Amino acid sequence: MSGLVNALVIVAVVVLVVVRQFRARPLDTDRRWWAVPVILAFLALREPGILDAHHRTASALLLSAEVLIGLATGAGWAWTTRVWRESDGVVWTKSSKASVIVWVVGIGLRVGLFGLGVLIGVHQDSSALMLALAGTLLLRAGILAWRAQPLTARATEATAYGDTEVRPVWKEHV
Repeated sequence: MSGLVNALVIVAVVVLVVVRQFRARPLDTDRRWWAVPVILAFLALREPGILDAHHRTASALLLSAEVLIGLATGAGWAWTTRVWRESDGVVWTKSSKASVIVWVVGIGLRVGLFGLGVLIGVHQDSSALMLALAGTLLLRAGILAWRAQPLTARATEATAYGDTEVRPVWKEHV
């Protein structure tokens, strides 16, 4: 893909994810929460220009730093996201004001890395940003699914009064 198409994919994914995450929404841990990040990583890694051919070491170091910043942003975003269970047993999430700070710091660090690359003359492809975004989304989704496990376990299992056997809770859908 061209750099412009990569940039458009990155912007579209960021806008979609950020807008959705700052609204309260049910967390569905049964779905394939890892699919979008894996597709983004695949698209990023299949590009030949992810490393600068003339500055391989510096380019690899910048790419590594970019991915580490992406992972740190994903972890920070997941830990600053509020997770709760409603009375009907549905687990909900909503990003907090601290999540905005995590995003601003992450973007600032990425801009700083890009500036450093420009100063030392390393060509940086948009694939590096796409790979870091994949890491951000994958780690955030994984941590949220992990954080939601105790909440979903309580919602799916219950014992009747005097009953020692745990049975699934039947939920009526209207």
